Amino acid sequence: MEIALVLTLLLVAIGLFASEKLSVDVITLILLIILTGTQIITPEEAFAGFSSDFIIILASIFVLSAALEDTGILDFLVNWLMRHTGHRPTALLLFIMVIPGIISAFMNNTTVTALFVTPIVGVAKKMGTSSSKYLMPLAYASILGGTCTLIGTSTNVAVSGYMSKAGFEPFGFFEFSGIGLIIFAVGIAYMMTIGRRMLPASTSQGLTSKYNIKTYLTEIVVEEDSPLIGQIAFASDLSKMGFRILNIIRNKENFLPDYRTRIRPQDVLLVEGEIEDLIRVKETKGIQILADVIVEDDLVGGDIRLAEILITGKSDLLTRTVKQVEFLRRFGLVVLAVSRQGETIRTKIGDVQLQLGDLLLVQGSAERLEYLKMNQHLAVLDEFKPIFFKERKGILTLVFFIAAIALGSFNVLPLSICFLSAAVLSVLFKCISTERAYQVIDWRLLILIGGMTAFGMAMENSGADKFLAQFIVDLLEPMGILVILAGFILLTVFLTQPMSNAAAALVVLPVALQTAVQLDANPRTFAIAIMLSASVSLITPFEPSCILVYSPGKYSFRDFLKIGSGLTLLLVLIILFLVPMFWPLEA
Repeated sequence: MEIALVLTLLLVAIGLFASEKLSVDVITLILLIILTGTQIITPEEAFAGFSSDFIIILASIFVLSAALEDTGILDFLVNWLMRHTGHRPTALLLFIMVIPGIISAFMNNTTVTALFVTPIVGVAKKMGTSSSKYLMPLAYASILGGTCTLIGTSTNVAVSGYMSKAGFEPFGFFEFSGIGLIIFAVGIAYMMTIGRRMLPASTSQGLTSKYNIKTYLTEIVVEEDSPLIGQIAFASDLSKMGFRILNIIRNKENFLPDYRTRIRPQDVLLVEGEIEDLIRVKETKGIQILADVIVEDDLVGGDIRLAEILITGKSDLLTRTVKQVEFLRRFGLVVLAVSRQGETIRTKIGDVQLQLGDLLLVQGSAERLEYLKMNQHLAVLDEFKPIFFKERKGILTLVFFIAAIALGSFNVLPLSICFLSAAVLSVLFKCISTERAYQVIDWRLLILIGGMTAFGMAMENSGADKFLAQFIVDLLEPMGILVILAGFILLTVFLTQPMSNAAAALVVLPVALQTAVQLDANPRTFAIAIMLSASVSLITPFEPSCILVYSPGKYSFRDFLKIGSGLTLLLVLIILFLVPMFWPLEA
């Protein structure tokens, strides 16, 4: 009965993770409540994962990464490196894969990708080439670079933490760096040769054409007898009819209306609305339609500009709607359209809930857009301008980070103490504020890892891990232990499509370890193979780093499927045959 309940909960959890209808932390906590309520695990077992020193390591790395970013030292290094690549496409592509990959061995890959997106777009524009030739390689390199060290990805930390809780020896800091470097090098070689030929080259076009919004815009002249005169722009009859007033031309001056702007006679209003509404409004008294189709030049002029803004993982705008953000009041900008993974959203924009990787077409003054480039919550896809470099604090943070790695890897102090000390020192020396330190920690991920560790305990207590392991052994044992390992690798790759990498690895790991025990095989071989498999699944653009480059690179789902499938298959074969060479299958 308990086995059936645990396996049912596992299937439900996978379904909920894939649907994203609930946050991963909420799903995890619900699982813990049910498992504790049914007495499959005790309260102590339910929360044991949260007391793991690996949770401290992850939290500390979040703080240190943010401190490196906030002090501007990473932007300084990125800017310096980008300037020294020259204007050679091959050299730029190699740089874009090698440097971010090395950095992501010690930092979160999503953060690394976000750091490089804006400068790459800017350099590509200067070179007259398409940014789509560089952004997908950037995302892949940052993901694969994380396979080189223990802290390279949260998946590595989570799997090592589970191994420790299950009574096995945790991973060393550089234990799998050898095979990680091979995976990283193969990824670079693939993208420099086969992948490079398949990368799309997005054509240059005006922003309004790219977002297909021109057929929704028109200019309206307010005549002397119009009932619109005296009405507040954002509460006018036009607004009630579903139109958005984007611009007002008054006495040859082009400006953005605010919440106090009233409509005057002879104002020329640039409005956005549905075609059906445009036809209907032509019959309204006191206004004159100048055009039903507006070109990009009509949206700019004087001090008004168009720009694209990328929503990054550190943005405080995530999960909030455009209306809730109040772009006009907060940033002095009007959102014209939203691009999300190849789909352009032009209607009911106020109700759009912002997500990681969303690309917003905005309109505003040149001064406002310039100011926005210094905002840490958003990335303006324009010429790159680094954050002001706080030299002393940046170097201090870097020293703390390197010292933590050195002391931890040589076992001078426990790894958790090393990284916690470095994070605390960063706060004490004001490299990052206490408030910011708490904000940058991904609490959802920590809850997911702690909770799924407890779920592994539930599988062990109920016997579900032994049940599944025996089923797999009975099914595949005649074909050999290598085939069983291949089955777990492919299962992990498959599960990382709907789930996060860490969640997929922690779902498969308990069964794989029990299978290894039943086969008298080396559990470490299975654990490392599963951990690496979770990081090389590049078939779909659901990984956060890929989501970040999807819209700026103008990619399609098919692009990732076409390029990522071959690379994923190649890396899976490397893992299958090289992991047993580094960690023999015999126990």
